[in-house]
Amino acid sequence: MIGRREFITLLGGAAAAWPLAAGAQQAARVPRIGWITIGRPAGSEFFDAFRQGLRQLGYVEGQSIIIEPRWPADIGDRVPDLLRELLALNVQVIVAQGAIVPVVRRAIDSTPVVFGYSGDPVEAGLVNSFSRPGGNFTGATFMSYEVNAKRVELLREAFPHVTRVAILSNPLHAGAQRELKESEQGADWLGLGLSFAQMQSAAEVQPALERIRAAGAEAMIVLPDGLVMQHRKQIIEFAALQRIPVISGWSEFAKSGGTMTYGPNLKASFERLAIYVDKILKGANPGELAVEQPTKFELVINLKAAKAIGLDVPPMLLGRADEVIE
Repeated sequence: MIGRREFITLLGGAAAAWPLAAGAQQAARVPRIGWITIGRPAGSEFFDAFRQGLRQLGYVEGQSIIIEPRWPADIGDRVPDLLRELLALNVQVIVAQGAIVPVVRRAIDSTPVVFGYSGDPVEAGLVNSFSRPGGNFTGATFMSYEVNAKRVELLREAFPHVTRVAILSNPLHAGAQRELKESEQGADWLGLGLSFAQMQSAAEVQPALERIRAAGAEAMIVLPDGLVMQHRKQIIEFAALQRIPVISGWSEFAKSGGTMTYGPNLKASFERLAIYVDKILKGANPGELAVEQPTKFELVINLKAAKAIGLDVPPMLLGRADEVIE
């Protein structure tokens, strides 16, 4: 039989243990998600946009959600090992961005993955279809085929003297062939002559640029993808040296010195990836969440870059731009 003193001691010990047990249960309930992309954590605007999306949904990092970021330097930098690290942490969702996404697709077969991908996810084999992805992958693509003809149109409107345009593309980028076809149709409609240059690696960038120079192009269209963005400085410097305008798809290209960009608002897309994560954490099947395609586009004109090569941009076009860099 337990005496009164022993009972009080036992009761006090149990009461002290209750907060610890409750705290452990609460910690166990905090969802943990992974983030993996090529790059560096410092100044990653897309990672920041994704975190902002989570905050807009009411999540507080470290309290109601834990993010485990991994930053390989390139596609060959320990990616399988980093993915195993995330799986060992029992992450409930992995968010993957860019060229690394197909690698993640081959390595992860059950943990839900939300992707931000610049190519066509169906052609790349990431999902079965846009409307019903199937499997454990879903997310957003930044590719919209319709904008390719629009870029040609904007280029001609901005610089009506242009008659010969070179298109630089990466044939390994899923969807690139259809992008070229759409661009070609837009150029045919406007009576523009086209030449084509391709690059599949860093070693092929300069030879591709030399082919553009040899073709006598008066302007360049650069189809956006990760390879282009890694080497945008080299591409932009080439265009400036040739004194020809260059247009691409993502605003960072124009902010880096390119003449103009027209394409999806990537920050908005990455904010919306948080919605996918939220739905999956609440029990949704990723295979039943439709892949999002761009709906919000932005025109960015680098007027300073245009003037540096002796070109003016029509005031009406400047008035329609979402951002003008002066």
